[in-house]
Amino acid sequence: MQTILDSADRPAHDAFVEKKSEFIGDACHISSLDEALAFVQTIRDQHPKARHVAYAAVCGGSDGRLAERMSDDGEPSGTAGKPILDVLRANEMTDCVVAVTRYFGGILLGSGGLIRAYSTGASIAVKAASKAKIVPCGEYQVTLDYPQLGSFQNLLSTVEGEQTDAQYTDRIALTVVVPQEQANVFESRVVETFNATVVPQLVGTSNRPVKV
Repeated sequence: MQTILDSADRPAHDAFVEKKSEFIGDACHISSLDEALAFVQTIRDQHPKARHVAYAAVCGGSDGRLAERMSDDGEPSGTAGKPILDVLRANEMTDCVVAVTRYFGGILLGSGGLIRAYSTGASIAVKAASKAKIVPCGEYQVTLDYPQLGSFQNLLSTVEGEQTDAQYTDRIALTVVVPQEQANVFESRVVETFNATVVPQLVGTSNRPVKV
């Protein structure tokens, strides 16, 4: 799987004209389908005179399940949202949304023409985007004493892990993510290195984008 790195405030962007209708593709990274809806609304706000803003979004996958959402936004059923979603599926994308805005030029394109146009609008937006490989990760909570921090950070780097949060009190509480393929090695090395005084607690799974 892969994702788009471009943010909602600076989305990947491209456009083309088909029989006097302009199609504008915008794509960005999201962490939830609610973020996708918010992004689509910002696109609608930017194009108040546009006839349609169709979209598709895909999210999740760290647990093997993807959540998808799409909308034809008034175009004939299956001619807008579905072609956009098909582009995301074909490129094995997740955690991203693509909106395709149409300014109607007065010439009807027919169902086949609409499908091709919305597919093209999505494709050029994805092509313009900065993309990254998705790495499924285990998310761990680890509690350390201060003298143990340096050794733990060195160990974390050897398994391609990443620290995502830290809380410093009398001890250090870290949240880290480790690629699932390295999870067993990580767990055993931590226990060995600290003589079982530190035991990582698996609290969930997540996706981590790694630029390719």
